[in-house]
Amino acid sequence: MDPGSPGVGQQLEEAILELLEHRAPSATICPSEAARTVAQAGGTGGEEGDGDAWRDLMPAARAAAGRLVERGEVEVTQRGRVVDVATARGPVRIRRR
Repeated sequence: MDPGSPGVGQQLEEAILELLEHRAPSATICPSEAARTVAQAGGTGGEEGDGDAWRDLMPAARAAAGRLVERGEVEVTQRGRVVDVATARGPVRIRRR
């Protein structure tokens, strides 16, 4: 799975929204949850095989979150405050808007 392909970005956006849909309205997710979901679905990692393949998808997962922010669907936070995912350093969380 090529982390830079447009299809992967779309899959990550869908995974983010689906993960949030199955959580409480105030809940957040980590971009790594979406990366893991897509990596497992694409056969690039998971319980059997390279369990760290999702790490290659992390920049794309953060970019997918950024696109969802631009569309007004989610917010990205760090330590509870809304941040720009493009400039935030360190762990971030994604929540519904």
